[in-house]
Amino acid sequence: MSNRAKPIGRRRDGRPIYPIKGAAPTLTEQRDEIVRLLQDDSYEGDLDELMKRADDIAAKIEQATQRDSRLRALRAAALPAGDPDPQPQHRRTEPGQQPDDQGREHPVSAAEAFIRSKALEHFRTNGKIGKFSVEYRDAPTGTVTTTNGVPTVPQRQPGQIPQNPDFPLLIANLLDRQTSSGNTLEYVRDTSGPVAGSGTWNKSAVVAEGAMKPQSGPFSWDTITTSLKTVAHWVPITRQAADDDGQMTGYINGRLQYGLEYKLDREILTGNGTTQMQGILTTPGIGAYQPPVGSTDVKLITLRKAKTQGELALYPPDAVVLNPLDWQDIELDTDLNGQFRVITNVTEGQAALRIWGLTVVTSVAMAQGTALLGGYRTGATLWERQGITILMTDSHADFFLANTLVILAERRANVAVHTPRAFVKVTFAAATT
Repeated sequence: MSNRAKPIGRRRDGRPIYPIKGAAPTLTEQRDEIVRLLQDDSYEGDLDELMKRADDIAAKIEQATQRDSRLRALRAAALPAGDPDPQPQHRRTEPGQQPDDQGREHPVSAAEAFIRSKALEHFRTNGKIGKFSVEYRDAPTGTVTTTNGVPTVPQRQPGQIPQNPDFPLLIANLLDRQTSSGNTLEYVRDTSGPVAGSGTWNKSAVVAEGAMKPQSGPFSWDTITTSLKTVAHWVPITRQAADDDGQMTGYINGRLQYGLEYKLDREILTGNGTTQMQGILTTPGIGAYQPPVGSTDVKLITLRKAKTQGELALYPPDAVVLNPLDWQDIELDTDLNGQFRVITNVTEGQAALRIWGLTVVTSVAMAQGTALLGGYRTGATLWERQGITILMTDSHADFFLANTLVILAERRANVAVHTPRAFVKVTFAAATT
């Protein structure tokens, strides 16, 4: 019998193809050999071993088939236009192009919204402006129905908004903030005063079966109808500056947006409620605390006693607004041994902006010698019709001839002080010499 190996196939011309001597058999060769042995009725080898080899080679062939399928599918796949950067850390960081701190692609400031707008792109491309505007809303989205004098109850989140390390905490950020669907604002204001004797409206009690249930109260309400107020201002800017993203960002963030935020804070505190927004300090029914005549309580102690008054009114305070000079007095207050009562980190330049568990906001909008302590998120809501809107035009006076543009920023908002008793106006005792 010839020892020559059997051919594994034939060429097109019919000549046989023999396996390479010493080469490992291919999967096809192994499969064919096992098939031949399984079909051989006279096979006298270990049948269990043969079946195991059959299962093993079938699994290897299936794996090879799947690999080939995946390879063909991958080669056929086409990337869409604008294939995303496989290394997101290489995103552009020039002004107006940053995602926000959660990676979302919408602008993170009014300036960036304006710079990324199609209107500004059209102006830079065509050199024609006329007038255009871009709105940036940092207030909650959506609409709220305010019918029958009773607005929809907003969802309030517990806790305080953390202070941004780059910007001072604003008074507006202490309030519940909601979006109004129209220019007219109607809401109900709780004008119930303290009840004689118990000092509370809550008459809930354990009631025996069949006994009369108690009625809480008395309650009294006023329906307040007002309108949202517009806060606005503008600055001139050259066409050359308008073509520069960095300068545009500086104008909008450094001047326009800052000015609106400053005025909004002042209105929240002291607005007259008619031609201006409703200020908390000018709202009837807020609480008041002043040390008794002859008291030597320092401001630190006065705030603690005012906090107790708020708690007794069943509206626990969560924040206090102070004039910077009053906060300075609290930080520099020392005991008889010359030790600071408030722990101050002189390296950082100030103590943590918290006192007696309250968030502290300092603002020159608050008059020296007074403070406003309260449950801000439960006592008032800042309603906003729109966010900050930025407008730019060359249609002002002779600015067109002077190659100068106008950038205007505005917002529409008002404050609903629906629970005045949630606030306590604090008047500090006069300093003694």
